[in-house]
Amino acid sequence: MWSPTEEEKYGVVICSFRGTVPQGLVLELGETVQILEKCEGWYRGVSIKKPNVKGIFPANYIHLKKAIVSNRGQYETVVPLEDSVVTEVTATLQEWAVLWKQLYVKHKVDLFYKLRHVMNELIDLRRQLLSGHLTQDQVREVKRHLTVRLDWGNEHLGLDLVPRKDFEVVDSDQISVSDLYKMHLSSRHSVQQSTSQVDTIRQRHGEACRMPVPHHFFLSLKSFTYNTIGEDTDVFFSLYDVREGKQISERFMVRLNKNGGPRNPEKIDRMCALFTDLSSKDMKRDLYIVAHVIRIGRMLLNDSKKGPPHLHYRRPYGCAVLSIMDVLQSISEIKEEKDFVLKVYTCNNENEWCQIHENIIRKSSTKYTAPSSNYGLIISLQLLRGDMEQIRRENPMIFNRGVSVTRKLGFPDVIMPGDIRNDLYLTLEKGDFERGGKSVQKNIEVTMYVLYADGEILKDCISLGSGEPSRSAYHSFVLYHNNSPRWGEIIKLPIPIDRFRGSHLRFEFRHCSTKDKGEKKLFGFAFTPLMRDDGTTLSDDIHELYVYKCDENSTFNNHALYLGLPCCKEDYNGCPNIPSSLIFQRSTKETFSVSTQLSSTKLTQNVDLLALLKWKAYPDRVMDILGRLRHVSGEEIVKFLQDILDTLFVVLDDNTEKYGLLVFQSLVFIINLLRDSKYFHFRPVMDTYIQKHFAGALAYKELIRCLKWYMDRSAELVRQDHIQEAMRALEYLFKFIVQSRILYSRATCGMEEEQFRSSIQELFQSIRFVLSLDSRSSETLIFTQAALLNSFPAIFDELLQMFTVQEVAEFVRGTLGSMPSTVHIGQSMDVVKLQSIARTVDSRLFSFPESRRILLPVVLHHIHLHLRQQKELLICSGILSSIFSIIKTSSLEGDVVEEVEMMVESLLDVLLQTLLTIMSKSQSQEAVRGQRCPQCTAEITGEYVSCLLSLLRQMSDTHFQHLLDNFQSKDELKEFLLKIFCVFRNLMKMSVFPRDWMVMRLLTSNIIVTTVQYLSSALHKNFTETDFDFKVWNSYFSLAVLFINQPSLQLESATPAKRKKILDKYGDMRVMMAYELFSMWQNLGEHKIHFIPGMIGPFLGVTLVPQPEVRNIMIPIFHDMMDWEQRKNGNFKQVEAELIDKLDSLVSEGKGDENYRELFSLLLLEKIEQETWRETGISFVTSVTRLMERLLDYRDCMKGDETENKKIGCTVNLMNFYKSEINKEEMYIRYIHKLCDMHLQAENYTEAAFTLLLYCELLQWEDRPLREFLHYPSQSEWQRKEGLCRKIIHYFNKGKSWEFGIPLCRELAIQYESLYDYQSLSWIRKMEATYYDNIMEQQRLEPEFFRVGFYGRKFPFFLRNKEYVCRGHDYERLEAFQQRMLSEFPQAIAMQHPNHPDDSILQCDAQYLQIYAVTPIPDNIDVLQMDRVPDRIKSFYRVNNIRKFRYDRPFHKGPKDKENEFKSLWIERTTLTLTHSLPGISRWFEVERRELVEVSPLENAIQVVENKNQELRTLISQYQHKQMHGNINLLSMCLNGVIDAAVNGGIARYQEAFFDKDYITKHPGDAEKITQLKELMQEQVHVLGVGLAVHEKFVHPEMRPLHKKLIDQFQMMRSSLYHELPGLDKLSPACSGMSTPRSNVLVSHGPMSPESIKLVHRHSPLNLLGSVRHSSSSLSSHTSSETGNLVILTDSSVGETAEDMYHMQASPSTSSLSSTHSAPSQMINSAPSSARGSPSLPDKYRHSREMMMLLPAHRDRPSSAMYPAAIMENGQPPNFQRALIQQMIGPCKPCSDPNLSVAEKAVPAAPSSWSLDSGTRETLPFLSAHVGSILALPVPPRSLPHGHYSLHFDAFHHQLSDAPPALPARTLRKSPLHPIPASPTSPQSGLDGSNSTLSGSASSGVSSLSESNFGHSSEPPPRTDTMDSVPSQAWNTDEDLETPYLPVRYSLSEPDVLESLKSQPCRSHSAPTGVIPQDTMDPPALPPKPYHSRLPNMENEEGMIIEDDDKHRPLHRKVSQPVSGGKEEQARVAWEHGISEQ
Repeated sequence: MWSPTEEEKYGVVICSFRGTVPQGLVLELGETVQILEKCEGWYRGVSIKKPNVKGIFPANYIHLKKAIVSNRGQYETVVPLEDSVVTEVTATLQEWAVLWKQLYVKHKVDLFYKLRHVMNELIDLRRQLLSGHLTQDQVREVKRHLTVRLDWGNEHLGLDLVPRKDFEVVDSDQISVSDLYKMHLSSRHSVQQSTSQVDTIRQRHGEACRMPVPHHFFLSLKSFTYNTIGEDTDVFFSLYDVREGKQISERFMVRLNKNGGPRNPEKIDRMCALFTDLSSKDMKRDLYIVAHVIRIGRMLLNDSKKGPPHLHYRRPYGCAVLSIMDVLQSISEIKEEKDFVLKVYTCNNENEWCQIHENIIRKSSTKYTAPSSNYGLIISLQLLRGDMEQIRRENPMIFNRGVSVTRKLGFPDVIMPGDIRNDLYLTLEKGDFERGGKSVQKNIEVTMYVLYADGEILKDCISLGSGEPSRSAYHSFVLYHNNSPRWGEIIKLPIPIDRFRGSHLRFEFRHCSTKDKGEKKLFGFAFTPLMRDDGTTLSDDIHELYVYKCDENSTFNNHALYLGLPCCKEDYNGCPNIPSSLIFQRSTKETFSVSTQLSSTKLTQNVDLLALLKWKAYPDRVMDILGRLRHVSGEEIVKFLQDILDTLFVVLDDNTEKYGLLVFQSLVFIINLLRDSKYFHFRPVMDTYIQKHFAGALAYKELIRCLKWYMDRSAELVRQDHIQEAMRALEYLFKFIVQSRILYSRATCGMEEEQFRSSIQELFQSIRFVLSLDSRSSETLIFTQAALLNSFPAIFDELLQMFTVQEVAEFVRGTLGSMPSTVHIGQSMDVVKLQSIARTVDSRLFSFPESRRILLPVVLHHIHLHLRQQKELLICSGILSSIFSIIKTSSLEGDVVEEVEMMVESLLDVLLQTLLTIMSKSQSQEAVRGQRCPQCTAEITGEYVSCLLSLLRQMSDTHFQHLLDNFQSKDELKEFLLKIFCVFRNLMKMSVFPRDWMVMRLLTSNIIVTTVQYLSSALHKNFTETDFDFKVWNSYFSLAVLFINQPSLQLESATPAKRKKILDKYGDMRVMMAYELFSMWQNLGEHKIHFIPGMIGPFLGVTLVPQPEVRNIMIPIFHDMMDWEQRKNGNFKQVEAELIDKLDSLVSEGKGDENYRELFSLLLLEKIEQETWRETGISFVTSVTRLMERLLDYRDCMKGDETENKKIGCTVNLMNFYKSEINKEEMYIRYIHKLCDMHLQAENYTEAAFTLLLYCELLQWEDRPLREFLHYPSQSEWQRKEGLCRKIIHYFNKGKSWEFGIPLCRELAIQYESLYDYQSLSWIRKMEATYYDNIMEQQRLEPEFFRVGFYGRKFPFFLRNKEYVCRGHDYERLEAFQQRMLSEFPQAIAMQHPNHPDDSILQCDAQYLQIYAVTPIPDNIDVLQMDRVPDRIKSFYRVNNIRKFRYDRPFHKGPKDKENEFKSLWIERTTLTLTHSLPGISRWFEVERRELVEVSPLENAIQVVENKNQELRTLISQYQHKQMHGNINLLSMCLNGVIDAAVNGGIARYQEAFFDKDYITKHPGDAEKITQLKELMQEQVHVLGVGLAVHEKFVHPEMRPLHKKLIDQFQMMRSSLYHELPGLDKLSPACSGMSTPRSNVLVSHGPMSPESIKLVHRHSPLNLLGSVRHSSSSLSSHTSSETGNLVILTDSSVGETAEDMYHMQASPSTSSLSSTHSAPSQMINSAPSSARGSPSLPDKYRHSREMMMLLPAHRDRPSSAMYPAAIMENGQPPNFQRALIQQMIGPCKPCSDPNLSVAEKAVPAAPSSWSLDSGTRETLPFLSAHVGSILALPVPPRSLPHGHYSLHFDAFHHQLSDAPPALPARTLRKSPLHPIPASPTSPQSGLDGSNSTLSGSASSGVSSLSESNFGHSSEPPPRTDTMDSVPSQAWNTDEDLETPYLPVRYSLSEPDVLESLKSQPCRSHSAPTGVIPQDTMDPPALPPKPYHSRLPNMENEEGMIIEDDDKHRPLHRKVSQPVSGGKEEQARVAWEHGISEQ
């Protein structure tokens, strides 16, 4: 049974629970849960993370924690009962965990690891805190560490700063805004601990000066590695000041044995000392650590005889030094000890031993000897800071090691009251002794004892150094043979204070003999008492003592015998009458010197002080003694403070009249002494004295009298030092006065109360009198007043002991009120005055409400004055924040209405004014970084803002009511409203508080929204009707708008936890303000029209805030605006214009979203429905909604890492919208420029030019002035248009689109000419001329075009379900393009078929891309048909200004004939028409229209055969006219290809398919076409005959067998065709003279690599022609430009099945094989098709069938898989196949590289090289031998630069009109480039597919023109004869382009041929390639001339071409370069020659 839990309310999950039971709650490890009910080992409750989901979980998975439950029951809340810091750490770690992982993802590795470390530390510290085993101090320390780390992490992660007090998070409701501000500041400082400003947080109101921090050196001796001594040693360490030449510390002594270890085994690892109490000043001194080493042993180390072994002497050995200055840097940076090695140097001369350390420091190396090794003393040092207590706390380990505390010789900077010390330091300075008749000097040892008055030797009163116990006797070290020893050894005498008086020191001098006995002989002594007779101690000085003679037998038992003697000269002077008969005789020639230094808190060496303490002994000298007290040192006074004070008050009581003033002065002196930082710690001693020991009950009367007397005289005196001192001592004087009065009234039961009160009243009158004096004339008076004001606040607490709070408050008010209220006294005085007020406010007095009411007015009065004049703002802000802090605290306990009222009246206005001034200053400062640091300004601004907010927060309804009622006039109210709105606006604009001060920002917003709610009613009431004031309303609206847009209020970006916290505390303040704004708008009534259109932009900004409620409230305002403008103007044009303008800029800033668009449309349409103007309204809203769609798309593209294409597409889309739909010219122009910039960035120069042209076209050639706009200056329209034209021309030039730039050049020229600006005219004409040159000479690549379909709803709006055609980049082929598109749309899926997608795809939530290549259909057919136009020029028109594109897809109609697929193979031809022609303002344009046409199998066959004939004719013609020299390979292969195919399948298949009776009867309409096909076949036989005749002529002897085979096969072919085409037999190979009416042109196809295929189809003019003329196209038809198709056909006539072919084919997605466009690419590059994301094989298979249909079937599959399937299948004559390929490729790519073919042939198939079949190698040994050299290089497939395939039709034209070829010709009905399909049946021929390769490479004519057409020919080429018609595609073969081979473009594979060609230096000219079919063209009017007539010319031309080629060998593929030299001349000659021939 489930029962509610009583105790178990809160717990932490200690094991993850998967919630696998019904109602189970899924819990992760570490989550917290709130428990509601329990039942048999299960709990039911919620996770704190998801408080709405209840569920059950096992009880043993939960660790329970104590918690406080409030509001028990259904809605109870549970707060864990744990330290708030622990709770914060837990929450913070959970928040960080998420962000921490993101750091890794964002590659912020450094922060990632740092944060991990900090998180681990936090977890560890939290664990310690939870353990509960820490002391309070440790808890504080752990919390400090925790908060420092929390703040650090929050700052680095960009989270909010957490304000804290004592490590606890503060509740902003419990403290004033000022305090909250300060806490933020201090939290911030603690985060920035690293920066130095932290320590220097400004001290306010003269806080007590900081205690000096003492420094301490911790020194530890690790070892003494000096084993050469072999005796025990004592090492003495001390600190030595080089500049003063003296030790400043005691000595630290270490006793070591002869092995270098401690003599006392317990001391191992404990030889350490702490040199304490070094001040900061000491740290700056030149200090050294000095170590003296004294050995204990025989007299001389190296002489064992010297002295008996049992006697040990202390003998000097060596010394080591270490400069603290040198090591300070390194030891202050680290917190642990650092080791140093000190070398020990020995003294060369013992007499100088006392100076050895100085010599070493000064580096007087002659006086000491360096050690032989580097070893010595190894010590470690550590620098510690802080007082001793702190050091003990922080470094317990040091003290556990038994450290020896080694003090300074004097007192430290700060003398602590409890520090009792009584040390006398004695230094053995020197002695001078007689020889005593000896020949050598003595070895003198001094022994010292301390004796008490009774002669007893005091035990343990001599300390040689800290670290060793004290002893009773001291033995000095012995200097060898030295009668004047100098020791300089310091000994400490810690004598008990009670034994000091009467004690004395005795020094005994002995000579240490080194003779055999070695005894020590006493020969004299000296002594000195420790205290003088007058009670003072031995002075700190050198004392020269008398030496008395004595001997070993002398006895000192009776010390009285010598104590009567004078010990020194001063003593002797004091008692001259000494009897000379005493036992001890003074040795007059011998002296002994010691010096002493006393450090005692009990004994004094000062006579004056002693005299004061014993004043009764000198009653007549009291005045003098009191006067001399000033000269006693401070140390002595504080040591005897209590005694001195007692004495003073006794003296005062003794004779008040006589001594009163002097005692007062002495008291003032002592009190002021305690203000010195050195004695500051003695103030508690003084306080204790006053409380417990002071007994002067009558003193108060005299003290008050003296004080008043001083004050009253301040007006007259010039020197006021003593008055100022009295003022400074005011606090303690009052303490004495009050305590004295208390004692008196205690003793007398309160007598004389009235007199006391009145005397205090009078004293205050004197104080007021002093303060009211005008101090401007006297500087001394200023100081007196300042001193008084400084001490004044300190007396309040004393007065409160005697008077009531109100009385004291009245005193204070009177005093503060007596200060002059003017601010011009002088800045220093102002500061003092304000500091005094500040301390008054901070005093206890001010915390009483009753005193506050009295004091507040005067305090506020002074602050008001200063703020009015903008003086001392920082101090004023401090005072104000203290006041607000106190009032806030009081308001929590009681009522503060009255005080707040006072503050509102006095401060509100002036605060606003101050803030406005500061803010405007700080803004101007940002511009001019002057004045003080910007930080100060920011801080002041922050202070005042927090003060203003504190005040506003304390104000209640009544305060606001009073405030508003108190304004005298509306003008005042208006001014106030404007000020406060302005301040609020600035608050939000300037972001006074840093971004991470979220608590502060939210509180500010809350106060603002509350205040605005109070003020809006006043605004509505006073400024709506007749008194409408635009300025105030406008100010209000802009404030509201700014408020709602504040970044800190945009909760959407906050984490869920933070959002919940904010909403719980404040709600959504944007919504509150939006309601307020809306209601105020409604209150405006007819005045709304004033805010149209001004407020549209701001309101639009508000509606774009992603808060549904705000949007719902605000969007209807637009309807209101439209309505009001409609009423006023009859339309709402302004609203419309403004909305559109602002929408653009706001959306581009990142505001708005899809929901907003829908809501906007929905809400407004709903409102507009009822209006009369609904139609215009609805159309407006619709267009704005559509604009938003586009803007959102645009923004998404811009802000993402989107690719240029998307951005450009978006921009074009938006630009067109502005132009066409809403006609916003300015926005349109802006986007034109944005688009232009994008194009430039992407280097689309042509597109950039077209884009700018749009703007240019809007301008006229007029002088109308234009304003400044975008980056244009203000200028005339003419100037702007001119500038634009120049820029556009420049861009066209960069984009190599010179043809587009030329018309602009002309336009500019006309303008310049009309203005007679000949200079510019000349310039522009030259430019135009240059462009013509460039067209003829510079290479240009023809681009590819791709059709892309974007399907699916996930695409941006402007692409969704649309198809585009894109102009590819240079060298970009289909695969690359497809890859690029997929990377631009990484989510997209590439469709694998070219069919149109269905609805399921169009409507799905995904992205589908359908891409295939398309062929351009040029509009400008005229140019292309003109004969004499160079190919360079035509090439441009083939791919520019194109609006139509074509794409073919093969398919089967009806049943498919297994035997002959050609019967049913149709082609579906799609023509796409674009919205704009390419190129244009974008590389993409949308498809506007699609047209589908089907091409029948017969038409297809016609095109294929026609193309092949054309190719053969061209090739043959080249050989006939000796354009191809020597190497006949190309022709061999070509003939072999055609004949072999014809015999084994090829045209035979067509015969079977179309000449069949069944077919003819079924298709009676095709009769004409069948005839045409027959004619073409006949023509092929004629051409082959001529070809074989030419072949016989040139064939190489080794190749004769091949020729014979060709002849045989040709006969077979003729006979096979004989019965179909009677009359064939009549044609003999020799009949070259005949000409049939067909074909003036022979088109040969250059050799090409499969890649070229791709290109071909597209650009060949033939295609164009073909396509224009016929709608059908055979697969391989060039005409159809479907090279793709071709390809297959070609070689693939062999293709076994379409499938095979498909293996190689490019992905169908690109388009089906036959697609004119795509096919090529696919196939050609079939090998690497996979790279392009081509579909997987199965997919491919689906289409393969259709593809293959284009080809006749074949049986055998050849070995080369690399070729597009066709290439080497069945042994069709490869030439044929190759040729085909070439055809297809022909126009596309530079093709005729012999290398290519050869390489292909010889290199085994590999993906990189188009491999040939093995057959070739066998069959053509000769070839391979011949071209071996070239073969080595495989030719990898690669994409060709676009633009290299240019075909020239010029020649064809010419031929048409000129002479027909001698070969059998046919009419030019179609472009003559169709290859004949090879016979599918033929057995594999010897040449096999490989020939295809060769044949390809051999294709010759092509190349001849290849380069030339490209870049070289600047004039029309000489028209020779049909031979010219070689397809002059500017092709260079692959090699040419990208490999270093010879760029031969002919079918020459033999080096010798190349050589022979090099000789002729002529230029090549472009020859035409295609015939322009003039519809059904009839034979030319003139009979064609026979070939031979043009032979010479031909050769010439050929020569030229070749030379050309050779010259430019290193060209890259597809690149043709201008020929240098006399091009024009050559061309002219050639041309004339051609003409004359004709």
